[in-house]
Amino acid sequence: MNIFAHIGRATLSLLEEIGRVALFIKDALLQGLTPKIFLRQIFEQMMRIGYFSLPVVGLTAFFTGGALALQIYLGSSRFNAESLVASIVALGITRELGPVLAGLMVAGRVGASIAAELGTMRVTEQIDALVTLATNPFKYLVGPRVIAAVVTLPLLVAIGDTIGIMGGYIVGTRSLGLNGYAYIKNTADFLELDDVTSGLIKAAVFGFIIAVMGCYHGFNSRGGAQGVGRATTNAVVSAAILILAAWLRLGWPGAYSFGYDEARLSLMSLEMARQGQAARLGMTSSTGIPNLPGAVWLLAPL
Repeated sequence: MNIFAHIGRATLSLLEEIGRVALFIKDALLQGLTPKIFLRQIFEQMMRIGYFSLPVVGLTAFFTGGALALQIYLGSSRFNAESLVASIVALGITRELGPVLAGLMVAGRVGASIAAELGTMRVTEQIDALVTLATNPFKYLVGPRVIAAVVTLPLLVAIGDTIGIMGGYIVGTRSLGLNGYAYIKNTADFLELDDVTSGLIKAAVFGFIIAVMGCYHGFNSRGGAQGVGRATTNAVVSAAILILAAWLRLGWPGAYSFGYDEARLSLMSLEMARQGQAARLGMTSSTGIPNLPGAVWLLAPL
């Protein structure tokens, strides 16, 4: 058995999948997010994605804040730096842990729900019926879910950040003996607006990833009930992986250099977003051959 054949086959399959996802994102942006907008569907999805996800996000944030306060106290007490517990908990929740944990929780709950719903509609030919009735499925099904996820996930993260800081406060003052007034004062003194907004921006990106992955795998579901189950699993796994990858990319922007290629890619994506027309070609390689525009399509919505 030729191992290189297996490697090449897997590589080609991966590239094909990336291309299909990029084309799906293009159709979702150009068709699903342009007028006509179904406002009723958007509000309905905002309730499903945002309001009904609030309990799981709130509980996760509360226990995360409490556990974080406890672990930071155990470490800082060895150096007589217990006063830093409040500020570190607030920064850790708002900048990193809040958006990531909320994104993963919503990916498990909402991503699976979207994939299962659209997958069932696909295998029962309901999506084909929408096309027959002259209703664009991207406008009616994909667009409202993407808009709702991008709008509601930052709101969920903002509420989760508050609950997480409250959890750290309760553990710190009730179990660790920290002064309540000093805890709140240190939180307010060290927490800045940029810390909060950076987490909310990450949450919006994570919401876009969750909605797109759920819609993509649901739209491409095949094979009856077994195919719907497979699409649901793939939606959750792919959304979780992309959330962690985006978190690493957005969390430490100084870890990579911003050179000519990144600047050129940013300009092409900005031009595509302003003109509303999909780019046909990507950046030109060092050999003079233009690359595929997948990276431009992925960056343009941001």
